[in-house]
Amino acid sequence: MAKNEQVAEAAGNPRRRIPTYELLDEDGLDALERHADWILEKVGVEFRGDAEALGLFRSAGASVDGECVRFEPGLARHLCSTAPSEFRMHGRDPRHTATIGGDHVVFSPTYGPPFVTDLDRGRRYASLEDFENFVKLTYATPWLHHSGGTICEPVDVPVNKRHLDMVYAHLRWSTKPFMGSVTSPDRAEDSIEMARLVFGSDFLEHNCVIQANINVNSPLVFDDVMSGALKAYARANQGCVISPFIVGGAMGPVTLSALLAQAHAEAMVGIALSQLARPGSPMVYGNFLTTMDLRSGAPTFGTPEAVLATYAIGQLCRRLGLPLRCGGHYTASKTADAQAMQESADAMAAAVLAGANFVHQAAGWLEGGLTIGYEKFVMDADHLGMLQRTMQGLGIDENSLAAEAYREAGPGITFLGTAHTLANFETANHPSTLPDTNSFEQWTEDGGLDMQQRANARWKQVLADYEPPAIDPSVDADLRSFVAEKKASMDDAWY
Repeated sequence: MAKNEQVAEAAGNPRRRIPTYELLDEDGLDALERHADWILEKVGVEFRGDAEALGLFRSAGASVDGECVRFEPGLARHLCSTAPSEFRMHGRDPRHTATIGGDHVVFSPTYGPPFVTDLDRGRRYASLEDFENFVKLTYATPWLHHSGGTICEPVDVPVNKRHLDMVYAHLRWSTKPFMGSVTSPDRAEDSIEMARLVFGSDFLEHNCVIQANINVNSPLVFDDVMSGALKAYARANQGCVISPFIVGGAMGPVTLSALLAQAHAEAMVGIALSQLARPGSPMVYGNFLTTMDLRSGAPTFGTPEAVLATYAIGQLCRRLGLPLRCGGHYTASKTADAQAMQESADAMAAAVLAGANFVHQAAGWLEGGLTIGYEKFVMDADHLGMLQRTMQGLGIDENSLAAEAYREAGPGITFLGTAHTLANFETANHPSTLPDTNSFEQWTEDGGLDMQQRANARWKQVLADYEPPAIDPSVDADLRSFVAEKKASMDDAWY
């Protein structure tokens, strides 16, 4: 077994053994749910360019006026009821199969940035090589349990063809669950078909191996690209993460209560459509809800308001009994500096305490999502390991109470040499290796490197040590043939 596979197997799919943070009482949650129903009944949600979706909602009892769909109170919630409370996402290697829902937690890397950055080359447009690098880094990182989707946009590949290279990279250079394309229904179907080539049609019919990241065009709009991709994945019995994309003051009012009700309404409607397309298809209740600097118009992250919203979203999701997606190491900073770590740590801690089952954007995010950083990626991943240890909670048993160590050492004697210390020193504390804990003199002698510089060396070493997972040569040949035929069937399109 390769070294990185041994580490990944040991880390596994963590389970939360600590309680969630309950911000609101039942009256507050009732008020938010009533307001979400009011929005859906009096304002409605538009489905632009998707006559089929309008027909599905009309047949389910919703009121359709043009492209606007309105729901009687309770209808949207009822339509979500067939979605499973938890499901398994299968990896190409069964050791990387992950459960989403319940007390299980899955961490996934950053999604969508067109730029990458590192200390050596600075900020630049992402390439397919960068994309493949981040797939490999994710695969080699035991604290990330999901390969992600568009970890970065490989802008050196034509827009209409890059999804093929991205899905191939996930399937070839990793064995973890992953996301496919959503930029058109046809590209969604291509992604699903490539998964079928690897897992088999019958397996996909009964198991989830691929997901879609569906962003609502907030406020209160689904376009035919998103709704079409959503239906493609749902009908194939594959997963979707339904995430309203709300920046307070722009895609919704500036006040948190209104934003929460709107986000709840939008998420329910997306999940309802998936269940009308195929009842029982696996969905994740998502959110991207943050605030805006009302002086500049720029989105902000890790703010007190965003943290409070995350806690409340978790409670609303639990009332629906669905898996919860929250955002991860968010920051508006352009580099992995103190601002980045403060904002990222606050946002990430809120996701964990809110009860997130699927944490998107968990490693690499910079510049409000425009950039993924190599150094930031490994710094975030190291922090995920710490959080995974925190989620294990505090176990109290005979060994942890260490009575024999007290008897052996006695008053005034160090415990370093006791049998208990020798038996437990390797597992007593989480083995984070990126922080420097040496003395000032030793740190200076070693070059006086800061965290970013140490992270720079780390990601390079991880890539140098990377060993690709095995794949059946005939399956790989089928994938390559599919990609080549699809690319040959169309001219390049760069927009």
